[in-house]
Amino acid sequence: MNKPVRVTITGAAGQIGYQLAFRIASGQMLGVNQPIILQLLEITPALSALNGVSMELEDCAFPTLKKIIATDDANEAFDQCDFGFLVGAMPRGPGMERSDLLEANAKIFTHQGLAINNNANKNVKILVVGNPANTNALIASSNAPDIDPKNFTAMTRLDHNRAKSYLAKKLGVQSNEIQNMIIWGNHSATQYPDISHVTCDDQRVLDAVSLEWIESDFIPTVQQRGAEIIKARGASSAASAASAAIDHMRDWSLGTSDKSWVSMAVPSDGSYGISPGIIFSFPVICKDGNFEIVKDLKINEFSKDRILITESELREERSAIESLL
Repeated sequence: MNKPVRVTITGAAGQIGYQLAFRIASGQMLGVNQPIILQLLEITPALSALNGVSMELEDCAFPTLKKIIATDDANEAFDQCDFGFLVGAMPRGPGMERSDLLEANAKIFTHQGLAINNNANKNVKILVVGNPANTNALIASSNAPDIDPKNFTAMTRLDHNRAKSYLAKKLGVQSNEIQNMIIWGNHSATQYPDISHVTCDDQRVLDAVSLEWIESDFIPTVQQRGAEIIKARGASSAASAASAAIDHMRDWSLGTSDKSWVSMAVPSDGSYGISPGIIFSFPVICKDGNFEIVKDLKINEFSKDRILITESELREERSAIESLL
């Protein structure tokens, strides 16, 4: 067994946090030879529920789970943290404008960014799941000046997985046969699921589907999948979101397949004309605990238009919280 690593989950008594804790503790993220110390953060009114989660984790007797820390203190939760899942966020309420949501979450992620900066391992890997995830990641990063901005990412892996699954269903194949899917931009309804570079059995998928299907079916289905799940089950995605978060962190830590890239929302470095200053989803490859944006892909006019739409939304979000950065 290796030296234990510390994994922080915020909003750990919520639906996504609950799903995450057990899968990480069982070794599904970093393997069965990697001991885990779970550091679970919740708001004070949810501490009783969090203690219940801790008891359940103990009762599972996972051989990889070394210790559990349950707290409402962000400094304690991020102490020596190696991996951070920022799940807890303010949900959008009735009559709430997007700018109101951004401002409410800015307070949460400002506080957590400071706690990460002052307490976490300087090589910590942070994944923001709580929405609006891209801009929340930007806020947290801006409040952690001692941490490399590349260590702050946001989750579009759920969108990536949804897009692969839906396309696989259309083609009558398994999702693992779909290679080189891309989610560009924001984890929102403006995201652009791009199949321009997708292959299946080494064949271009664009040759097997129509542009009409892509525009009228595939893109809106992937963009609105989260809303459809809420409509169907009366609650937002939990198990699939937790699964995607683990996929994201596992690939970032252990590396991606040689055959394909994945989608991660990362600080823009100017690639594909996306100016720095926002957290934007790109195709990336991961190796040795780092990620690199895939370069020099050909982008057609159809894709450029949609990438611009999602970039514009992220610029607007940044403008709304500019004073807090």
